[in-house]
Amino acid sequence: MAEMTIKDASQDQRWLLHVDGSSTTQGSGAGIVITMPQGEDLEFSIKFDFKASNNEAEYEPLVIGMRMAHETGARHLLAYSNSQLVVKQVESTYEAKEESMIQYLQQIADLKTQFHHFQIIQIPREENAKADSLSKLVSSLEDCRTRHITIHYLPEARTPPGVQPITTGEDWRTPIIKWIEEGLLPENR
Repeated sequence: MAEMTIKDASQDQRWLLHVDGSSTTQGSGAGIVITMPQGEDLEFSIKFDFKASNNEAEYEPLVIGMRMAHETGARHLLAYSNSQLVVKQVESTYEAKEESMIQYLQQIADLKTQFHHFQIIQIPREENAKADSLSKLVSSLEDCRTRHITIHYLPEARTPPGVQPITTGEDWRTPIIKWIEEGLLPENR
């Protein structure tokens, strides 16, 4: 019941979708960030269980992200991608020639009809950092199925036990350092 209330209250407001894909020798994956009208981010890393080209890795998160946003309640969606090819092909500025790209565009055209408003904008990679990081996380791991990654935050640097901070005062090493750096022998030698 609470989920329906969220959907009903926010479906006419603008939702944001940031997507990025990554394809490496270790694998491929998607990073998706859906920002709800209330400002809450839903973040997803999706590992592809298939070999994806760079272009496929960029299209997959847009298709998946549009589906997820719609299922979550979005009706007005503003999508961001740093892939010039994907954005320009979705806008019909560039023509898709490969059959797989044409199929992706057809899926996106079908998904666009489920929204009252849909727009896609190309942004620089640095403005897509969250989605980029999420895609790189899963594409760099060979097998995610058996992994559980826990993230801990370290508020400050820790000095390991038994390690003392370096002091800058003079001690028994000072004459040795002066001899190495400056060629000066101690006065009593």
